[in-house]
Amino acid sequence: MAVSVVLADDNLLVREGIAALLEAPGTDVEIVARCGDLDSALEAVERELPDVVVTDIRMPPGDSDEGIRLAATLRERHPDVGVVVVSNYSSPAYVLALLDSGSSGRSYLLKERVHDRGQLVAAIHTVAVGGSMVDPKVIEPLTASRLRGDRSALADLTAREREVLAEIAAGKSNAAIAESLVLTKRAVEKHINAIFMKLNLADAQDVSKRVKAALLFLAESDRQTT
Repeated sequence: MAVSVVLADDNLLVREGIAALLEAPGTDVEIVARCGDLDSALEAVERELPDVVVTDIRMPPGDSDEGIRLAATLRERHPDVGVVVVSNYSSPAYVLALLDSGSSGRSYLLKERVHDRGQLVAAIHTVAVGGSMVDPKVIEPLTASRLRGDRSALADLTAREREVLAEIAAGKSNAAIAESLVLTKRAVEKHINAIFMKLNLADAQDVSKRVKAALLFLAESDRQTT
């Protein structure tokens, strides 16, 4: 069955260009609505209940971070709807904001990669089943200072800590992690504190610690599969 998609971008040429890529034979993607602003995108989601929303990061009415706000709203209203943000901006701050409520079902790609239909389609299918993809070019600034040659900072984590980190990257709360791994909530908290220390995140703001740890995990997973 094709993945149903609401497409949101205020630039008509870009919107139609992406639509043409996604509607090509063999993509298993069906565009159910095309929108040019945040409000119409939200209305389309309520009307169509798509599997995925592909959205620009800046749209009317404010031309600021509408794509990020759209993703946050859908996390609350329709948590099963995946979101692929396609952006001109490689600032890690946007990725941190996108993944602030968890990385599951979220992807951040740069528009310069959109001509690669395979990558965009892969991102859509990934978030449709709750996975996550982040453009490696965006992750690099966050991970460069924590990589020693070919040895990742994650190499210092124990097997259990890596399991906990994988759960964090999936957007789970401490209570959900405890239930999934059959641990006490206190044990989960200890593991998370150890992870933050080993990844040099102990001094980061509380809001971004989990997100940055998740990005490091996603970056390492990407390196191992390429």
